Amino acid sequence: MIKILIATDRFLPQWDGISSFLNEILPRMSDDYNITVFAPDFGKLKIRYKAKVIRFKILRIKLGDNYRPIVNPFKIFSEVKKTDILWAHTIGPIAICSILAAKIYHKAILFYQHTIEWEVFPNSQGINLLKAPIGMATKIMGRLLLNLCNVIIVSSLEQTNILNLAGIRRMKRVVHPGTDIVKYTQPKSKEKAKRKAGLDPSNFIVGYAGRLSLEKDPETLYRAFLRLGEKYNDVFLVVAGGGRKDLERLFSARENVLLTGMKDNLAPYYQAMDVYVLPSLSETTSLTTLEAMASGLPVITTPVGLIKEYVVDGENGFLIPKKNPYELLRRIEYLKNNPDVRTKLGKNARKIIIENYSWEKTVRCIKEVIDSL
Repeated sequence: MIKILIATDRFLPQWDGISSFLNEILPRMSDDYNITVFAPDFGKLKIRYKAKVIRFKILRIKLGDNYRPIVNPFKIFSEVKKTDILWAHTIGPIAICSILAAKIYHKAILFYQHTIEWEVFPNSQGINLLKAPIGMATKIMGRLLLNLCNVIIVSSLEQTNILNLAGIRRMKRVVHPGTDIVKYTQPKSKEKAKRKAGLDPSNFIVGYAGRLSLEKDPETLYRAFLRLGEKYNDVFLVVAGGGRKDLERLFSARENVLLTGMKDNLAPYYQAMDVYVLPSLSETTSLTTLEAMASGLPVITTPVGLIKEYVVDGENGFLIPKKNPYELLRRIEYLKNNPDVRTKLGKNARKIIIENYSWEKTVRCIKEVIDSL
């Protein structure tokens, strides 16, 4: 059986896109491969698949909105020497050390490009003057590391072009992430779903899910929602997630906002929403948008990454310019006042996810890449 070593600086119980991806992919692969995972120790961990998990203590100092692990190079080199394939998921301390060890031991290296790090990391720091130098340093680091890999998995052709322009010449394979179309589905009764989530069924629910971070631009959602609340007294915002404390305080200060904190099951909150919003500045895929669409929700989002391939403006959602609260307000208000349009867009949203974005299809494609190595 092929031995695969997963190296990631994001893992459960800290929920984000990478953690969610691994939580869906690994149970579907653990019977076919001998899996070991390098990950930070973010606290009590429960896994539902066969794998050896080696965790590293974290520094209690945040860089951006994330804690960084303290790597043990001796442990990493020892485990990398025993594996067949290294599969890295981030450009962070664990992945960097693992990639260097794999190169020294002549191991096959696979990298999954979840985010464009030189776009995301500078935006997550919240210091405008440092964005350019941080972005340049991250891009140089990314170019050096990714050019050591054998294959890079990306989620879209656009990502391939971005990496090519950054001087990353290694082989790239496009594999679309998926979602669980059974777990994330339309509720039989929207009214009952709202009550189950502790919400007033007479309210119009605007939703956001996942990590609260600067690159997701939740402040644009906040500004649009403030203006919406000035016009209507039956609107409510559900932020099913958490992250930066300053952003959590921003939302929790409002009476017509529910901030849930990070959750391991977002399905009940999607089912209670009437519209889903993601005003992100940078994405590769956006698993939460796929989940919302699978739940039969019309989505309003920015045309970033793979999103603009599966969100068709006016057909299953709306695409808006970045950092434009006025256009976001206009689209939310339109959907609020046109329930028939919401229903139509929501049905079309679920249809495109069912046809093209299942985890089973994603796993089949990843296995093809692994077996080719």
